[in-house]
Amino acid sequence: MNLIAVGVNHTTADVELREQLAFSAAQADDALVALRALPGIREAALLSTCNRTEVYCLIEGETPDFGEWLAHARRMPVETLRRVLYTHRDEKALEHIMRVAGGLDSMVLGEPQILGQLREAYARAHEAGLINGELGRVFQDVFSVAKRIRTETGIGANPVSVAYAAVSFARHIFADLKQSRALLIGAGEMIELVARHLEEQQVHEIVIANRTQARADDLAAQVGGRGIGLEELPVALEHADILISCTASPLPVLGKGTVERALKRRRHRPMFMVDIAVPRDIEPEVGELDDVYLYTVDHLQEAIQENVRARQEAAEQAGALIDEAIRRHHRTRREQRAVGVLRDYRRQGTELADQELQRALAQLEKGGDPEEVLRRFKHSLVNKWLHQPSVGLRRLAAEGRAEALAMAREILLDQDHLDDQQSDQE
Repeated sequence: MNLIAVGVNHTTADVELREQLAFSAAQADDALVALRALPGIREAALLSTCNRTEVYCLIEGETPDFGEWLAHARRMPVETLRRVLYTHRDEKALEHIMRVAGGLDSMVLGEPQILGQLREAYARAHEAGLINGELGRVFQDVFSVAKRIRTETGIGANPVSVAYAAVSFARHIFADLKQSRALLIGAGEMIELVARHLEEQQVHEIVIANRTQARADDLAAQVGGRGIGLEELPVALEHADILISCTASPLPVLGKGTVERALKRRRHRPMFMVDIAVPRDIEPEVGELDDVYLYTVDHLQEAIQENVRARQEAAEQAGALIDEAIRRHHRTRREQRAVGVLRDYRRQGTELADQELQRALAQLEKGGDPEEVLRRFKHSLVNKWLHQPSVGLRRLAAEGRAEALAMAREILLDQDHLDDQQSDQE
């Protein structure tokens, strides 16, 4: 059987097309049923995220037309899909899946969410009965190397998004964010990401200020915070240890005088501020105040670029781990091929032993001498056990197949035991 990875991602398809190809959880269940019906499919899984839709399959015989299947499933012209669809086979497919799981094929290098999404895809396919053998072993090897990438490289150690970098800067100022209060100005996508990162850090309080308070209330409810209008900023500022702002305002929303008054009421406890907006939300003069640590998006970008370089170095280490995992996977698969031979050989040996044992027991029941019966049992069992290997070895010798004979010697004989015997004789 052949391993196939086929799909589209952020490098081959624009966001509009990726949106059309995305499967919800319920749609993914239906898609798995359709996948099972394709000829040649033995095992399969479907991964669908905002940045990729991929199918991983074990194929026996002719490869199905995945482009036709996916186009039909998402109700779109197949010609639209074929120009963005890629296919990887066997070792390349295994390498691709491992790179996806390790975050090496993501839009943001090293992002961790993809591994969880891949685990969910595996669980869904397993529950649907589409993973029950070799593909399951593939996924276990994939998850194993992804774990090693996370623990043995720095692929996820350094933030490479503006939102996460802002929160990471705050962690350098405040030893324990759980004791800190955060004030966020704005309610757009960037502030939403910041709010979610702060929630993950278990910040003591999150207050979201926005020109439209209803939007602030909605976002605050998602992160266990509180929404306010911009007119409440001066009061909220008094209690904020962390302030992160990103609005679309053409003019600053926070001036030096407002911050000075808040600092006095705070008794000059330090404040950490990040202005992500362009144009800026916070007057530059605020950074001149004692007890204020003000960073702009430029400061964050410098840190992000450095972190990107660090992740790229980690990605090279991850690539080496993947190469090692692929070699180990192939070795295990080759070892698995011996299982059937060993099973048949053991069954044959057991049958021979049972036959000779029954014959020996019958002789003992007839009053035969136990020692003589055991001697005949050993002699007969050894002869029958070695008959077929003896015939095969003589044939190999007659055909001049020295390499096969050497291999047989390696398999059949305990070389350490023979060396010990030779040493004793010397």
